[in-house]
Amino acid sequence: MDSLDTILQGDCEEVLQSFPDNSIDLIFTSPPYADQRRHTYGGVTPDEYCAWFLPKAKQFLRVLKPTGTFILNIKERVVNGERHTYVIELILEMRKQGWLWTEEFIWHKKNSYPGKWPNRFRDAWERLIQFNKTRAFAMYQDAVMVPIGGWAQERLRRLSETDRIRDESRVASGFGKNVSNWVGRAMVYPTNVIHMATECSNRRHSAVFPVDLPAWFIKLFTKEGDIVLDPFIGSGTTAVAAKRLNRHYVGIDINPEYCNLARERLHGVQPQLFEERASYESEAKE
Repeated sequence: MDSLDTILQGDCEEVLQSFPDNSIDLIFTSPPYADQRRHTYGGVTPDEYCAWFLPKAKQFLRVLKPTGTFILNIKERVVNGERHTYVIELILEMRKQGWLWTEEFIWHKKNSYPGKWPNRFRDAWERLIQFNKTRAFAMYQDAVMVPIGGWAQERLRRLSETDRIRDESRVASGFGKNVSNWVGRAMVYPTNVIHMATECSNRRHSAVFPVDLPAWFIKLFTKEGDIVLDPFIGSGTTAVAAKRLNRHYVGIDINPEYCNLARERLHGVQPQLFEERASYESEAKE
C-alpha cells in the first residue's frame, strides 16, 4: 500500500476510498466528541453524531481485515442535565452496519483532578469500544501481561480446598476460578480496566491522549509489521506508538496544522520494542 508510514491530510471518509479492501490490521482512533472541538473540527451536535460518523465507519469496515480490530475511544456528552444517548445509538447502528460489538474497555485516568457539578461528579474514565468484522480476530494477550503484584504473596501463601479447584460461582453464572493457578506466576493477564494517567503536556492539540494508550492496544491486537490506522490522527500519538513498536502506520486528519504537528512528532522516533520488553521482564523479577 502506497500510503504506509505517512500522514494524510483530508476527510478520512474521502481519503479511505482509495484504500484497498481488507488492508488494515488495527484501527485505533478518538474522533471529536459531539459538540466539542468546534474551533478545530467544526463540532457535530449529539443528535447528528450518528449520521455524521456512520459513513466513515462504513469505510473503516471495508478497509479493515477480517482478522482486524477497531478500537473507538469515545464518550457521551451531558445535555440538559443528563447523558445523551448518541454513543449507545452509534453502537446499535454500527451493529446494523455489520460490525460486531465485541468488548468494551475502560480507561481510568489515574491523575484526574476532583470536580463536581450540581448533579454529578467529574468523570475519571473514558470508553474504548472494540468492534470486529468477524469473531476470528487476531489477539496477542501475552503481549499485555502485567506483574502479578504484591497481593499474591499473602493470598497464595495458604490455599483452601476450594482454592485448588475450579470453584464455581455460587450464583450459577458459569464463571469460576482456580486460585492455585496463580502460584509461581510473575506475570498475569490484565482486566479490561486500563489504569493510565492522561497526557499532561500540551502538544498544541486540544485533546491529546498518552502514547501508552494506543500502544497497549497495538500490542494486544497486532504483531510487528502490521498496519495501524488512525483516521483522526490529531497530534500523531497513535502513529508514534505504532512506529515505536515496529508497526506500519497511516494517519489521516482534516486539519493541516495537526498533520504537520504529527509529522514533526514522528521525526526521529525510533522503535523501542526491545527496551519495553526488557522493562517488563525487569518489573516481573522485582
